[in-house]
Amino acid sequence: MRIRDRLRISERRQSQLTRAMEIGLVGLFFIGLDRGNVGIVVNSAIAFAVTFLPAILERDYDIPMDAGLTLWITAAVFLHALGTIGPYRDPTLWWWDHMTHALSSSLVAAIGYSTIRALDAHTEDIYLPPRFTFVFILLFVVAFGVIWEVIEFAIGGAASQFGSAKILTQYGLEDTMKDLLFDTVGGLLVAIWGTAYLSDVVGALTDRLDGHQREGD
Repeated sequence: MRIRDRLRISERRQSQLTRAMEIGLVGLFFIGLDRGNVGIVVNSAIAFAVTFLPAILERDYDIPMDAGLTLWITAAVFLHALGTIGPYRDPTLWWWDHMTHALSSSLVAAIGYSTIRALDAHTEDIYLPPRFTFVFILLFVVAFGVIWEVIEFAIGGAASQFGSAKILTQYGLEDTMKDLLFDTVGGLLVAIWGTAYLSDVVGALTDRLDGHQREGD
């Protein structure tokens, strides 16, 4: 049973929460403008743009994005953007960065999981044992996490070099190691429970791959 079913959160309530966070992102954008903080403005603007992704995937690619998946994506980008106005720098909220990394990495893991499962179902030439899929998801997330940390380091270094505002901030080697640890936690959650939440997405991707193969034939 899905967590949202256990909590008895209706699809209507999930949609309302999604809309509330989208409005919150607009508010964060104007807070950034008011403060003259480029980091808040850029992060909230990108996060708001990402919230349109589920609708685009469903409309243009026929990938089913139910209220729960849409809420998952929106929550990940909203909580990250919200962190830029203070929580990331507040020592009493030390857990905020860990939470957002785990949530964001779970989305990355979901993309990897859905893709590899669709390829497995699409062709008989590929067989991926469950253990391999489990390990692949973890390695996929860790690899993406390393790339992200490198990007953070590069952007932070460039901002310091040219005296510009920092859009992404890195807080040292210990923070990087913790980030990668919680990235792994996010991947682990998807590796264990991906089937319960992503079966419809996997099915749609498989159908799309099958359709392209038939057109090619």
